[in-house]
Amino acid sequence: MDGRWTLRLFGRLDIDTTPETLHSVTADILKSKPVSLQVDLSGVTYMDDYGTLLINELRHSPALRDARFEIENASADAAETLKRLGPEHATRPLPAPGRKSMNIVAELGDATIGAMIGLKFFVAFIGSVFLSTLSVIKKPNTLRFDDTIGHMKTTGVDAVPVVALISFLLGMIMAFMSSLQLTQFGANIYVASLVAVAMVSELGPIMTAIVVAGRSGSAYAAEISTMKISEEIDALSVMRFDPVLFLVIPRIIAAMVVIPLLTIFSSFFAIAGGMFIGVTMLDLTTSSYFQQTINTLKLFEVFWGLSKSLVFAVIIASVGCLRGVQAKGGPAAVGNAATSAVVTCIFLIILFDSLFAVMRSYW
Repeated sequence: MDGRWTLRLFGRLDIDTTPETLHSVTADILKSKPVSLQVDLSGVTYMDDYGTLLINELRHSPALRDARFEIENASADAAETLKRLGPEHATRPLPAPGRKSMNIVAELGDATIGAMIGLKFFVAFIGSVFLSTLSVIKKPNTLRFDDTIGHMKTTGVDAVPVVALISFLLGMIMAFMSSLQLTQFGANIYVASLVAVAMVSELGPIMTAIVVAGRSGSAYAAEISTMKISEEIDALSVMRFDPVLFLVIPRIIAAMVVIPLLTIFSSFFAIAGGMFIGVTMLDLTTSSYFQQTINTLKLFEVFWGLSKSLVFAVIIASVGCLRGVQAKGGPAAVGNAATSAVVTCIFLIILFDSLFAVMRSYW
C-alpha cells in the first residue's frame, strides 16, 4: 500500500452505530498512519449529527494531522448536514466577543425594575406573615407547637455555650481595658458600672443577635431555600397548607422567645467575666463588685436591652425565611441564600441599633 486509504461507510450513521464505528476505524488509522484518506459515503442511507461528529473526529485524528482528507459521494441530505454541522463549521474559531456597550439608562432601568420586584415580594411576604400571625392569634391550635419547640432548641438552647463563652470573654476584655484608665483615678469600682450598663443595654443584645444571625439566620435560609428548590413549598401549597404558617411563623415565634433569653444569659456571663477581672486584677471583692452592679443597673436598662433583642429576633427570623423563599436555581442558591441572609441580618441589626441609639437620646 502507498498510504492512500479509502474508507467506505455503509448503512446508518447515528447514535447507535457511530461510537462502534469510530472506535474500529480510529484503531486501524493509528496503526497505519495514511498519507491521505477518502471517506466514501455512497453506501450511507442515513446520517445525523453523530455521523457528522464521526467524520469530524476522523479528520482531527492525530494520525491524519498531515494527511489529505476528502469526502465523496455524499447524498443530498448528508451533504446538507455536513455543510451545516460538518468539520468546516466545527473547526471554525469562535469570533472574539465584542465589547458590550454600557447603556447607563438601561442599567439604571434594570436596577430599578429589580428593586421594585424585590420590594413587591417583600411587601407580599410581610403581608403574608401578618395575616398568618392574626390567624394564629385567632386560632392558636393552628400553630405547629412541635416545630416551634424544636426551633427554640436549635436557636436558643444550642446557642447557649457559644453565647456564654463570647460574652464572658467580652466582659473580661471590657473590664481590663476600662481599668487601664480608671485605675489612674482610683476608680476601679466603676469598672462594674461600665461593664453592666454597656452589656445590658447595648453590647449584650447586639452581640447575641449577630451570633444568632450567623447560626440560625443562615440555617433558616438554607432549610427553606432547599425546600423551595426541591419544590416542597409548592407541594405544601398544592395540599392547601399555608407555607408561611407552616414554615415561617414557628421560626419567628421561636426566635422572639429565645433571643431575649439569650440576651439575659449574655449579660449575666459578661458581668461574670468583668467580675473575674475585678476580683483577680483590680483588688475588688465579689460583694463590692456585685453591689456596684446592682446600684448601677436600673430596670429601664434591662427593659431597653430586651426590647432591642425582641426587634432583632423578628429581623433575624424574618430575613432568614425571606431569603429562603426568594431562592431560585440549583444547589448554589442554597449557599447564596444563607450568605445573603447573614449579611442582611447584620446590616439591619446595626441599622436598627443606630435607630435605638437615636431614640435613646430623645427618651
